[in-house]
Amino acid sequence: MFKNAIVKKPGKSYVQGLTTSNLGKPDYTIALKQHENYIQALARCGVDVITIPESEEFPDSTFVEDTAVLTPRFAVISNPGAGSRNGEITAMDSYIKGYYEDIYYIKAPGTLDGGDVLQIENHFYIGISERTNENGANQLKDILEVADYKVTIIPLKQFFHLKTGIAYLGNNQIVVAGEFIDHPDFKQYEQIIVPPEEEYCANCIRVNDYVIIPKGFEKTRENIQNAGYEIIELEMTEFQKQDGGLSCLSLRF
Repeated sequence: MFKNAIVKKPGKSYVQGLTTSNLGKPDYTIALKQHENYIQALARCGVDVITIPESEEFPDSTFVEDTAVLTPRFAVISNPGAGSRNGEITAMDSYIKGYYEDIYYIKAPGTLDGGDVLQIENHFYIGISERTNENGANQLKDILEVADYKVTIIPLKQFFHLKTGIAYLGNNQIVVAGEFIDHPDFKQYEQIIVPPEEEYCANCIRVNDYVIIPKGFEKTRENIQNAGYEIIELEMTEFQKQDGGLSCLSLRF
């Protein structure tokens, strides 16, 4: 059960942030409304939401997931792979210290985005991507293994981040898309498969009694509902434009 979630309000500079999509520039007013709806959804799931004020100097900093990896016992402050985002970890570090005594840090030349880290019970999967390199992944692996977690490192072939294409719902069930369908490292889990035209919906989040999904992906919504989960749907258009998904917008612990 999650008790807390950290989010960060997007600043006006958000519309100038990094993106690989061709979906156009975000509408800031709509983005603010969608972010507020996201906060309300988290509260509905029963967590206390800590909202960090916007940082105009860091356009991408609303995607707080990339700045840290949180476990029940300790936190790891990451070293984001995009140079323009590295300064985001300083502010996040001060907030994390309010909740954790034991904090570790990913050091250069290692890079690590939290979006490349998936926890399934006591097993962590770490993706090697454009933003997470082998050095950073191995640093996190060493930290986690000392704490008796199992760790698997997975080089990505297609997705931007590991969690772009996979989510864990609990009950040994995963939502998977693209390169992770029938991936040998995930064969032991029951798969809810996302069709190619709905790949964005693979980045969903289980928060206590609910699964939060982006709105507009009917096949995946039906498949998750049929698996027995109660769903909250949210418009995510203005975050999709900046390569962001539901998991990116919060740190849940």
